[in-house]
Amino acid sequence: MDKWLTLEQIAEYLQMSTSSIYKMTQAGKIPAYKIGRQWRFKKEEIDKWIEQQKYSKRKKI
Repeated sequence: MDKWLTLEQIAEYLQMSTSSIYKMTQAGKIPAYKIGRQWRFKKEEIDKWIEQQKYSKRKKI
């Protein structure tokens, strides 16, 4: 079962500010879903996204 996180929860999980997460979300840089007027994040997708970020950095070096 998917675990859904709020903007505040994902910011805490990633140890980033809520404003940074919000900006990334609006720019389409992080996987997110807008449900009504609120953003939601699937923890499983965020974990995959983090792994992709790690590998994409290695390829550039």
